[in-house]
Amino acid sequence: MHRWLFLIFLGLVSPAGAASMDQSLLKLDPEERAHQVCILKGILDINRAKKLTHVDRLKTSILSRATFDGTTVVAKGGAARANNRWYQVKFTCAVTNDQMKATSFDYEIGPEIPESKWEDLGLWK
Repeated sequence: MHRWLFLIFLGLVSPAGAASMDQSLLKLDPEERAHQVCILKGILDINRAKKLTHVDRLKTSILSRATFDGTTVVAKGGAARANNRWYQVKFTCAVTNDQMKATSFDYEIGPEIPESKWEDLGLWK
């Protein structure tokens, strides 16, 4: 997750800073922008639902590549980090036409990913 998205997540950014972050989002290509807004919404929604606790990372393409059609990111092989452990995650995330906001995030938490596989998958503690 980009540093500025993490700062939004922590609530450390003023409204003026959020506008600046919107400008930064616009510099990303539409697919990357969609992935980033889905990651932020996913972290917030998963934490809010308490299906996992202390989720601080969400990756869209760990076990298989996520797809993007302009308004939807589908990740069948994503991963979420909670309490320094990684779990498989499948999700579908709808975004606005300009990819600036995620409007829905439907997900399923899968099994824990064994630490012995982390390095091969590009995961970390």
